[in-house]
Amino acid sequence: MKRIFSGVQPTGNLHLGNYLGAIRNFVGLQDDYECIYCVVDLHAITVWQDPEALRAQTREVTAAYLAAGIDPKRSIIFNQSQVSAHAELAWIFNCVIRMGWLNRMTQFKEKAGKHRENASAGLFVYPSLMAADILAYKATHVPVGDDQKQHLELTRDTAQKFNNDYGVEFFPITEPLILGAATRVMSLRDGSKKMSKSDPSDMSRINMTDDSDAIAQKIRRATTDPELLPGPEALDAEGQVPEERRKERPEAWNLLGIYAALSDQNWAQVLAEFEGSQFSSFKKALTEVAVEKLGPIGAEMKRLQQDAAYVDGILKEGAERANAVALPILREVQEIVGFLRP
Repeated sequence: MKRIFSGVQPTGNLHLGNYLGAIRNFVGLQDDYECIYCVVDLHAITVWQDPEALRAQTREVTAAYLAAGIDPKRSIIFNQSQVSAHAELAWIFNCVIRMGWLNRMTQFKEKAGKHRENASAGLFVYPSLMAADILAYKATHVPVGDDQKQHLELTRDTAQKFNNDYGVEFFPITEPLILGAATRVMSLRDGSKKMSKSDPSDMSRINMTDDSDAIAQKIRRATTDPELLPGPEALDAEGQVPEERRKERPEAWNLLGIYAALSDQNWAQVLAEFEGSQFSSFKKALTEVAVEKLGPIGAEMKRLQQDAAYVDGILKEGAERANAVALPILREVQEIVGFLRP
């Protein structure tokens, strides 16, 4: 059976990018894979988190999983800190992964910025924990966005090096799954930047808990350009948007990509539908589909967040099931490494 592992950080303000880039895809994968979906709270504390906020945000991500359609009976839903195999395997991988590999990780450089010496050691070895997250379950596939492909490559390298170092064929070489028309969802205010929960402007993103009025207002005010919308001839031979074209009109392509993803259409279908249209008419259509798809999810998230006991119960049961998978794998790793367990 093919096995998926993926997770979302509980750092607040889940938005459209989280939904289209990750959570929505998680739902569809349940039909073809054994799915393990984690709220990665160990990753979250690589930068300081308020403890009460972290607990609330962990429940928020769980509520988003459930509201979007992840079935806790078919899939495993849990928070990372309840399964100690993640941290234990990450330490073993810290001793397999080379410093040079970590020094090449672009995401650390972006997050640490100019003050690398003040960044936590946890932020630096974040990719080691990510490798442990995946390989603690021997996951065969991981759905990833463009910004996570480098980390998955490190996971693959880690599995290969561990296997080579110990002369075993133990860990799989995990394959990436890059899904959907909107794997990159950009800011509504600046199409050259990713939609982000940390952006100080709430108008830059559509939150998963936004109501219909808020969604409509944000789309209406989203940055555009004065030109009419392009047609299918703007696409390349594979039916994708060439990078140079995307850079010429980043806001236009961002909104078109969001519409394509929410309406389950490809680029050619969307461009054929709106070729030559003005942004005013296109934004009306985008608002309608966004409200239709996101409105019920946001309402259900709010309802679930009012029932903490139910959400905590889902996480507890999921952690028990996750432990049942990960612990035997960890014990085998410890045996391979040579740890004495009388």
